[in-house]
Amino acid sequence: MKLLFEFLPIALFFAVYQFSGDIVLATLVLIPASLAQVGFQWWRTRRLETMQLVTLGLIVVLGGATVVFKNAAFIQWKPTVVNALFAVAFLVSPYFGGQPLVQRMMGRAIALPAAIWQRLNLAWVVFFIAMAVLNVVVFKTFDEATWVDFKLFGMLGLTLAFILAQGVYLSRHAEAAPGGQDR
Repeated sequence: MKLLFEFLPIALFFAVYQFSGDIVLATLVLIPASLAQVGFQWWRTRRLETMQLVTLGLIVVLGGATVVFKNAAFIQWKPTVVNALFAVAFLVSPYFGGQPLVQRMMGRAIALPAAIWQRLNLAWVVFFIAMAVLNVVVFKTFDEATWVDFKLFGMLGLTLAFILAQGVYLSRHAEAAPGGQDR
């Protein structure tokens, strides 16, 4: 349910674009939907993740520039910037706090040797860089409608495929927790 809620602003963006064919109008819907989503999350939990705030800031700034200048390129750069920031965060995380970011996120659920955590973290860095580059290739090479479809279906599909591949990789390396059960 949480994932569907987090997906709502992009789904609204996609629906408005499909209905109107106007990326400026779709972006105009995306901005308040994202603000409402983050506001609701804050109201409900009284906490927000740093990357939520960064993503929201990019939506407001780059989306606002798209609306003001009536230029789709600003909002089209947003996924590249977000993925690049994720890549940097994962890359530098071991230097701040001693553990790779992926281990901090998943370490309570699964036990892995340190080398596997490092490889997994590096795989996320490579994935985020690839997604950042792929976004630029799509919006520079194809028409706007193709980019909107890629943003929703292509990026989501690639992310799900990567997560499934990660699950297969993890299943080969997971250690049993004390008592014989996986954590």
